[in-house]
Amino acid sequence: MRYFFEDYDLDTDRCELRRGSHIVPTAPQVFDLLGYLIRQRERVVSKDDLVNAIWSGRIVSDVALTTRLNAARSAIGDSGEEQRLIKTLPRKGFRFVGVVREEDRPPAATAHSGDADSSKAALALPDKPSIAVLSFENMSGDPEQQYFADGMVEEITTALSRFKWLFVIARNSSFTFKGRAVDIKEVGRSLGVRYVLEGSVRKSPGKVRITGQLIDAVTGAHIWADRFERDLTDVFALQDEVAVAVVSAIEPKLLQTEIALATRRRPENLTAYDFYLRALPHYSASTREGIAEAIRLTHNALEQDPRFALAAGLAASCHSLNVTMGYSVDPQFDRREAIRHFRLALNIDDSDPATLAHAAVVSAFMVGDWESEIEMADRAVALNPNSFVAWHARGWVYRIAGQPEEAIRNFEHAFRLSPVDPQLHRSLIGMAMALIELGRFDEAVMAAKKAVRQNPAHAASYRCLASAFAHLGHDAQAREAAAGVIEHDPTFTISTYIGRGGQAKAKRLIEGLRKAGLPE
Repeated sequence: MRYFFEDYDLDTDRCELRRGSHIVPTAPQVFDLLGYLIRQRERVVSKDDLVNAIWSGRIVSDVALTTRLNAARSAIGDSGEEQRLIKTLPRKGFRFVGVVREEDRPPAATAHSGDADSSKAALALPDKPSIAVLSFENMSGDPEQQYFADGMVEEITTALSRFKWLFVIARNSSFTFKGRAVDIKEVGRSLGVRYVLEGSVRKSPGKVRITGQLIDAVTGAHIWADRFERDLTDVFALQDEVAVAVVSAIEPKLLQTEIALATRRRPENLTAYDFYLRALPHYSASTREGIAEAIRLTHNALEQDPRFALAAGLAASCHSLNVTMGYSVDPQFDRREAIRHFRLALNIDDSDPATLAHAAVVSAFMVGDWESEIEMADRAVALNPNSFVAWHARGWVYRIAGQPEEAIRNFEHAFRLSPVDPQLHRSLIGMAMALIELGRFDEAVMAAKKAVRQNPAHAASYRCLASAFAHLGHDAQAREAAAGVIEHDPTFTISTYIGRGGQAKAKRLIEGLRKAGLPE
């Protein structure tokens, strides 16, 4: 017999407790105790009942019984304080109060008989990351609340669909598995996807809890899981809020997993997309060697697929960074290549938010047509409001255009979407520069220090620190930060820095660099 509750599955035939596809380690006695409480969930179980059923009537101390109950609660994410699933009724006993669904079919027969044929004709995986969002289980005990769970899935599916690098199965196909105990690997084969997102929704008076977990349908590996609790006010606003939280959490996880897969593939088997994925961590590192390697890899991607807009956009950003960070041995060449590649990317696909984001920032640094760049950045955010890259780019464009307040709002939104993003140091640098222009030097120091912690090799972080400290009159700290600038950018001078682009509206930053004693 199998018992399903929240996102757990207790299989008495296999003596296994699972959370999704992940086995939860459970001592035999704890497993038996949990199984007994679930089977007897319609009544209150006394201490004597438990002792007779689990310990065969042997004398058991209260401490031993409490220890086993706490272990059972811990295994299913409950606690003695919360008592969400296992409730203690003083002087009466214990009761399992979770909503349980029973399944007496053997594990091998959880799919409909017709699905066996579909597994033989498994769909080929697309040449990019692919995901299906299954119907979330309604754990509220009220069939009328299923609309809320379905609406949650609809919002998440729509949000994921905005990422053009991601292949998302339509809701109608995913919902063919609704109400069934499914084998995730079989779902992946039937729908032709690498990843499956499943979850549950529980509503109670004034509160809602959503759990979600992302699973690799090929290997069965558990990639990500989280729980979200919110006050239940406006249902539709709540669905949108949680959808953004879920998508913001799983999007970087998907990308990290795909990068790891690409790095393990043999060089002779790499596709254009693999080259692009391999370039991303080098680009994020922002070192001279990293940018050079990212350029090589993006060019390899474009050789294999000249119509790969994302690769062209990333190549443009890399050539632009060569100029702005002082890495280039021929700045005019890199400037031309940056402009050529961002225009190529737009010619291929000017409706992709990530491509628009790359193009907007590169143009802002290399061209300076602010009206056009703001339009591109605004469109990127409108096309995918869940994209860290789009909000990050919009922040930089508004910073360069001389609108620091709007820049800060964009960077803050980017932080909320992806608080551990590999590009976070760049957003922090942009925020520090905007804060300096607003005269908020203490806050600029805090942002720049965070950027240094995120990536100690990025010279721009030290430039912000040197300028902000100098404005505050902290001369020793300003000189120390100025030394960091020279260490990471040995040829730095203020005049060449101004010539790199994008600094027309950074007068206070440059004034601070002069006060810090950096060479003209």
